[in-house]
Amino acid sequence: MTDIFDKCKRTHYSNELTPELAGETVKVTGWVHEIRDLGGIVFVLIRDKNGITQLTAPSKKLTEEMMADVRAARKETIITLTGTVQESGKAPNGVEIIPTNIDVINVSKLPLPLDTTEKVDAEMDTRLDARFMDLRKHDVSAIFKIKNEMLHTVRNYFYDHDFTEITTPKLVASATEGGTELFPITYFEKEAFLGQSPQLYKQMMMATGLDSVFEIGQIFRAEEHDTLRHLNEALSIDAEMSFRSQQDVMDLLEDLIRTISANLLEKNQNELDILGHELDIPKEPFPVVPYEEVLDIVNSHDVEMNYGDDLSRAAEKVIGDQMGSYYFITEWPTAIKPFYVMPNSDDPEKSTAFDLMYRDLELSSGSQRIHSYDLLYQQIEAKDLNPDSFEKYLEAFQYGMPPHSGWGMGADRLTMVLTGAQNIRETVLFPRDRRRLTP
Repeated sequence: MTDIFDKCKRTHYSNELTPELAGETVKVTGWVHEIRDLGGIVFVLIRDKNGITQLTAPSKKLTEEMMADVRAARKETIITLTGTVQESGKAPNGVEIIPTNIDVINVSKLPLPLDTTEKVDAEMDTRLDARFMDLRKHDVSAIFKIKNEMLHTVRNYFYDHDFTEITTPKLVASATEGGTELFPITYFEKEAFLGQSPQLYKQMMMATGLDSVFEIGQIFRAEEHDTLRHLNEALSIDAEMSFRSQQDVMDLLEDLIRTISANLLEKNQNELDILGHELDIPKEPFPVVPYEEVLDIVNSHDVEMNYGDDLSRAAEKVIGDQMGSYYFITEWPTAIKPFYVMPNSDDPEKSTAFDLMYRDLELSSGSQRIHSYDLLYQQIEAKDLNPDSFEKYLEAFQYGMPPHSGWGMGADRLTMVLTGAQNIRETVLFPRDRRRLTP
């Protein structure tokens, strides 16, 4: 008995079939994408991860048995097609395959949960319920090919800049930054929480002498949002650097964004074309807008914002319209930033915190961190938090903590920018929001 893996072992992916192969025998494996039976001739489009191949079956050239096999094809059934390459200007890649053999690998159930040809639009919930099939669509899989290359670029960038990759716990005993946006879980006889951020662990790593660390990992926020840009489980890219200033880490973040954009234009132009998204390498340097200037801009456009307010959605839209592409907001009020953010030495009312924005979307937050134990302890108390809850974290600051800075960036939001996606759920394989816990 022929092994099924021998049957479906392809010689080419769809994008490798060109007119130069005319007359050669090839073997293609994929899903039946579409069938057009015109009586005397049948066209079957076969889809793989890289594109579409056209099977052309003229009744005058094929046996009745072969024609019956072709006509028996069901949409989304996996088949292996063996046949001869023939030039065809109207077919994908300018070629069609005249079949000599068809092996049915696995038959699909009908009706389908959604239309993979996209002739019938599906609601987002329908798509997410049948995500395995939704990703068969090339415009959907293109998003994840771009995200894959983005993450690959991020890792290589950090390695090239002498960072050490770390992995920190996602089960924690207390909140990272205080607040109530926590998912509690039962941890044996104790209560624990899903981690909001690797922030405290990143800072503790600065006391180890490794100097620069990064992590790509999940974060969890129990925020009751129901928007196009929020999820309750997200992928975060985090970096922390000893002996580096706020400006140093802003420069590194800017350079990373530019490197990612250049790499995607080089390696993922096909996916960008599928999405119809034009990606430019951002100009340098990114504009820097102090918080007080943001305040003036927002209020001048009839959106009320007082000193000490965070950006409302309306305020984000105003400043995004004015600034356009990537830009930094700096000099945030110390009072509204987390306890570990270093106040500005010249004006403690202002902090060293910064946000990286793309139009009206916040991508990253960072700052110089407090490295003095006494000041950090005071700031924890000033935020009405209990220093005892941060005992192990604080201990690292008593034995030679270097000055340090860092940032965290939302990988899913960045993917929205890089792909033109309008809903963050488009950029996550199996998104988790307040209404969705499956699949």
